[in-house]
Amino acid sequence: MNMNGKTVLVTGSTDGVGRYVAAKLAGAGAKVLIHGRDKARAKTLIEEIKREGHGEAMFYQADLSSLAAARQLAEKVIAEHKRLELFISNAGIGSRTQGSERRTSADGYELRFAVNYLSGFLLARLLLPLLKASAPSRIVNVASLGQHPIDFDDVMITRGYNGGRAYSQSKLAQIMFTIDLANELKGSGVTVNSLHPATYMNTTMVREGGITPISTVEQGGEAILHLAVGDDVAGKSGLFFNGMRQAQANAQAYDAAPRQRLRALSLELTGLPARS
Repeated sequence: MNMNGKTVLVTGSTDGVGRYVAAKLAGAGAKVLIHGRDKARAKTLIEEIKREGHGEAMFYQADLSSLAAARQLAEKVIAEHKRLELFISNAGIGSRTQGSERRTSADGYELRFAVNYLSGFLLARLLLPLLKASAPSRIVNVASLGQHPIDFDDVMITRGYNGGRAYSQSKLAQIMFTIDLANELKGSGVTVNSLHPATYMNTTMVREGGITPISTVEQGGEAILHLAVGDDVAGKSGLFFNGMRQAQANAQAYDAAPRQRLRALSLELTGLPARS
């Protein structure tokens, strides 16, 4: 996909793999909507993009541990831009971000489920009219090979909490949403896919977990860019990739009943109207 003049939103793009992807898309001529919490980091990225002299960049500050902030972000994007050809849902926190103990979001939901999944779900749903109007367009959900089936009797993991399980559950939820949304969007010109970019990239999230990186940000970034702009995936939707290659996710992702339960729960938690 030729990105010259296209408008793209990359959440979590002031650091790590999101920053790499945003810079590359701007270098290809895109108008990049940078999202993050850190104004200073965003400023340095925008200056870097300006020096390159290709695309342009704008910063949108939002803390996605708050659904109200996610909603405000979507509303600003819709108000300020007539087109959106690409939405990369990359923002997330790791299994040990802010400590390994159980924490809750501004809305009272388990923090990793809220940040890694619910905020991206809400953004995608609110941005869909703009994405459809800009078709052909794409959604890329940055998930993980770390996946844990959702226990619908205790989605917020109030019993026997484990940060690794919470993170892996939130990532499987992203993949389940990807498949569900792809089915809904058939014929709309909007595709949605998810991926595990690379294993233990050299990012803040990985280092916070006390893990020695084994992959580079560039490796993960190129895998994300493949789904974002690759001609070979044009028209493909509802798929999960491990790096550059299509892969199988956890079995729960391919079961329609849990996906329907997750959809209903997500609409309820985000305050969106129920859909058929």
